[in-house]
Amino acid sequence: MAEPVLAVRNLVKRFGGLVATDDLTLEVRPGELHALIGPNGAGKTTAIGQICGEIAPDSGSIRFDGADITGLSFAQRVRRGLSRTFQIVQLLDDDTALENVSLAVQAAEGHSFRFWRNARLDRRLTDRARALLAQVGLPEERARVRASDLSHGERKQLELAIALAPGPKLLLLDEPMAGLGAAESLRMTEVLRALKGRIPMLLVEHDMDAVFALADRVSVLVYGRCIASGLPEAIRADPAVREAYLTEEDGH
Repeated sequence: MAEPVLAVRNLVKRFGGLVATDDLTLEVRPGELHALIGPNGAGKTTAIGQICGEIAPDSGSIRFDGADITGLSFAQRVRRGLSRTFQIVQLLDDDTALENVSLAVQAAEGHSFRFWRNARLDRRLTDRARALLAQVGLPEERARVRASDLSHGERKQLELAIALAPGPKLLLLDEPMAGLGAAESLRMTEVLRALKGRIPMLLVEHDMDAVFALADRVSVLVYGRCIASGLPEAIRADPAVREAYLTEEDGH
């Protein structure tokens, strides 16, 4: 079996007396979409913060693309090919969708000193940006709309295009369905389904319909500890998982 793209081993994080991450171990394999689920307060955000380099673990290790990155900063991990979206979308609201992605493409090429150069005039950048917007399902006529004037769902699509701009080796998706209506969630699910197999993904999500439609494997986090990890069918049928989480989501 090929080496995992991401290997988290025995990760522990405490905040005072609270154990936010309790001996967490998980993997994302090449081409895999691995979902990390759990109720509110389960420790998903803290786990993601450690994987991204925003929070330092107390113990354990994180390997990415064959190297130990436990001590690296967020920026260093991004340069190595880790890309993420956020639960709360972060965009340049006064710029168009096309300009947002063009600037992301420009920055990904390492030309940070040219970041504020007028990317609209660089056909190479805008062509790549248009291709990325098409890849995430944002129509051409919306490319020239200011980010602030896009719908919430369109903003999520735009953020995903920006995350794809560097050509990442791993995409970390932090609740991409958050705040979306049913139709928008279905649209985002189809976009992610089209990306499956091309880019390994770690999906943190509350929308169980999306999780079970997309995930190759699922890990369940409760009070910072992984209580189950396996194929979606096995996770859905696991009594401990249903008691801890799925019945809560189903409203039963």
